[in-house]
Amino acid sequence: MSTAAKPTIVRHQILATATMVAFLMYLDRICLANIVGSDSFQKNMALEGWQIDWVKGAFFWAYALAQVPAGWLSDRFGTRALITIYIATWSLFTAATSFSLGFTTLLIARLGCGLAEAGYYPASSGLLTRWAHIESRGFASSLISWGGRVGGAAAPALTAYVILRAGDWRWAGWLYGLVGIVVAVCYWRVFREHPRSHPRCNEAEIRVLAEGRGDFQPAKDPPRRFPFIAACRSWNLWMGNAVQFFTNIGWAFLILSLPDYLKKVMHLDDGMSGIITTGALFIGIVALPLGGLLTDWISRHHGRRLGRMLPMSLTKFAAAACYLLALWTDSPWGMAIAFGLVAFFADIGLPAMWTFMQDISGKHQAQLFGWGNMWGNFGAAIMPVLFTAVLKSFDTNQDFHEGVWMCAGAFMLAGGFALFVNAEKPVIQEDA
Repeated sequence: MSTAAKPTIVRHQILATATMVAFLMYLDRICLANIVGSDSFQKNMALEGWQIDWVKGAFFWAYALAQVPAGWLSDRFGTRALITIYIATWSLFTAATSFSLGFTTLLIARLGCGLAEAGYYPASSGLLTRWAHIESRGFASSLISWGGRVGGAAAPALTAYVILRAGDWRWAGWLYGLVGIVVAVCYWRVFREHPRSHPRCNEAEIRVLAEGRGDFQPAKDPPRRFPFIAACRSWNLWMGNAVQFFTNIGWAFLILSLPDYLKKVMHLDDGMSGIITTGALFIGIVALPLGGLLTDWISRHHGRRLGRMLPMSLTKFAAAACYLLALWTDSPWGMAIAFGLVAFFADIGLPAMWTFMQDISGKHQAQLFGWGNMWGNFGAAIMPVLFTAVLKSFDTNQDFHEGVWMCAGAFMLAGGFALFVNAEKPVIQEDA
């Protein structure tokens, strides 16, 4: 290993690759809403409304329930092989989505995709503790999250474009699945478990990453079981879980129901609906790097507790207000801006949530991150059914307003629970 004074840049390559994987993951996750809303799909599959709701939610149920097992696997056996397997598997299930013949096969494909994607963000949380400088965790977290949001923002317009050009909804899943296999190979070639085990990482870079960490060595005694009792007893962790749960109920409208709103209420076609949804999500993209820098800056000047709590809380109240703003305009592009501000304020607090989980999880990084992410995705999983139930019960003029109010209320609850999180209080005290 080289001992050159200038640090190598392997850490940047690792984070760039992890960001690319997040892009693909969200592309495969969010493309379904535009697939099932396309004229090609509806003519070919002819599913009932309740079946579409369950197909949309199936991914999130599987994704949520697999979070803790996937996190345990990552903590116990490392991430290089597992993440490579995760990428290849969810890509195959994305391709399988386009081979579906009806409700059952489509449901199974989405469940499989959710199970395979469940392990990536918990494993990435552990990755950041080794490959990002300790004082830059917020910004590094924001980069990976940013990759996911770019993929999510690109998914509506890109999926609509593929379907319109091919004339068949099935080509979207086939194309994304093929790209995923290529990305899995790239990840395997670039990534290693620890800087000290990477052949291209020199001593100078290792010293940079080791600053403020004490004994910076590969884990010799990985955790063998999930700290269930400690997780259940941690009021601090439960507050974080609640923030994620209600945030995802509020945010999921943008990826699951906004295309329907634009088609059924605003009477836009597939192409314009995809463009406006993408435009709204792209407005939120710039929030993630800003959120990472913000939580790092507040933490350096005012301590980690305020550095995590303030971005997590105040931004949720702002997102709720922007949902109400969206209802005051009839212009499609005005709505794109208003819904984009919802995405902006929802996402600017996301790096603070990631770093909060890294701060309190100790050696159980992936497992506890998965535990919190599980509760968040329970929120996303119930959102389509809950949204439909609210509309059926209260939306007498079919303008979707009552469903949007519900999403705004969810953001308000998330902001309230965020006031009680404390990044300086670990789940297990000996991990402080």
